[in-house]
Amino acid sequence: MATNLVTLIMQFLTPDTIGRIANTLGIGRSDAATAADAAVPALLAALTGVAARPGGPQKLANAAKQESGVLDKFASMLGGGENSALVDRGSQMLSSLLGDRDQSALANAVGKYSGLQTGASSSLLGVLAPVVMGAIAQQQGGRVDAGSIANLLANQKDNIGAALPSGLSRLLGGTELLEPLGDTVRRTTAAGSEAARAAAAAVARTADDTRRSAQAAASSTNWLIWAIPALAIAALLLYLLARPGEQVVQQGVTTAQDITVAGMNVGKQVTDTIAGLRTTLTSITDPASAQAALPRLREATAQLDRVTGVLGQLSTSQRTVIAGLVNPVMSTLNQLFDRVLAIPGVADVIKPTIDALRVKLAALTAA
Repeated sequence: MATNLVTLIMQFLTPDTIGRIANTLGIGRSDAATAADAAVPALLAALTGVAARPGGPQKLANAAKQESGVLDKFASMLGGGENSALVDRGSQMLSSLLGDRDQSALANAVGKYSGLQTGASSSLLGVLAPVVMGAIAQQQGGRVDAGSIANLLANQKDNIGAALPSGLSRLLGGTELLEPLGDTVRRTTAAGSEAARAAAAAVARTADDTRRSAQAAASSTNWLIWAIPALAIAALLLYLLARPGEQVVQQGVTTAQDITVAGMNVGKQVTDTIAGLRTTLTSITDPASAQAALPRLREATAQLDRVTGVLGQLSTSQRTVIAGLVNPVMSTLNQLFDRVLAIPGVADVIKPTIDALRVKLAALTAA
């Protein structure tokens, strides 16, 4: 079976490694995981573009030779007094390969997607660049060759495009960084745009419900208590709907994370479960890794059960907001589900669990 370069790298970035990176950069572990999930395919997309330029494959080969074997010593480089040197080394490599403009655009997009400051996302890219290049070198075996690197990246376009979060694709839409991936990214972005519109509508309905409550309360002596928050929400809604779709989705996330039922922060539970599910699925490459992932998949199922168990206590608008969190990632999740089930022997281990997950996620999208 052909190697999936994104999966290979994400397998290397274990929770422990992500934790070390987070500590090294002074950022939150969950922020680091979200940023890495976006940065790895984005870096590979950018390098695919380098491989298509005159002289690009040789530049990649030279960089890969310098990072050959870095995966074996990466853990010792983190927190070992070489942190600044590691970031600088990766940043200089990216500057040489991509140019300052594309490097800056990539850092800005990853930062906006993950919620990191641009400086932190730039440092994260500097840390991850040697890992990505080291994985490319590893795939070359003992002979790092410009032509074979170009072929490797060309053959990975579908995998890279499928792994790119749709939100990040939109943020990079004004650059040329994703052009080498062609239609794969355009299809993903189109699906994400539809989800963004659904999330925006959900936010609007939530605010409208609040406005109507305020109008009803206005007839009572306590009308001012309701009217002021309603006016504030209306003003915020007008501001948000004038912003790009990606930021409207982020507001939908914020709205959902304010929904707490029976002590559960429903929005956070949904987003955390999906993030963990994506990481778990990318770690599966054979029956053994599927067996190791099974407890985490079952825990994700249980977490979704807890969410669906409280849906009946939510208003129609609140349920729609929750659905708006799941819809944007369903295309990616289904691709990951299909990929792991296509691996010989894996379906025998996890298909019933994945089937259950699909049903529960579908129920949330229709909530």
